[in-house]
Amino acid sequence: MILYHNQELSVRRLVAPDAELLVKWLSDPLLLEYYEGRDRPHTMEMVLEHFYEEEAGGITRGIVCYKSQDVGYIQFYPIDAEEKAEYGYTDFEGRIYGMDQFIGETAFWNQGIGSQLVGETVKYLTKSKQADKIVMDPQCWNHRALRVYEKLGFVRRKLLVEHEWHEGEFRDCWLIEYAGSTK
Repeated sequence: MILYHNQELSVRRLVAPDAELLVKWLSDPLLLEYYEGRDRPHTMEMVLEHFYEEEAGGITRGIVCYKSQDVGYIQFYPIDAEEKAEYGYTDFEGRIYGMDQFIGETAFWNQGIGSQLVGETVKYLTKSKQADKIVMDPQCWNHRALRVYEKLGFVRRKLLVEHEWHEGEFRDCWLIEYAGSTK
């Protein structure tokens, strides 16, 4: 089932046969440097547990297709009360979505596909899901990702000290927020 698309890029729901793709991508050291960590290559068991068995509040999981080729993964979800508290949104009444994504086919890096993906997902979440804010928490050292997100209208809202375990240590992350117009 296609969730959304433009001329070159589409996102479809994750299905069981996609587990092989996730194992391939999440065992590639180039990708793992940025997502999960090179010390955490995923086995089929890990992929099945994390992406298929784990039931979590409204997570939508999808495969990113570029020119009809599967190239990456995305997930988005309404953030829960615990995250609202951690991020400083306890008094905010609107809808807040979180999102995470990666381009798993490294041959497709540096071609603007990630920018297209994030931009199209922002449009989808604000229009179809009526998201008032969209948040992500990239690691502070990932300047390339931060530049992409900021180019698309995300702003840094809060430093999350020692927020994410990555390659043997807790790393600082930025809480970034999109609350602008997609016109």
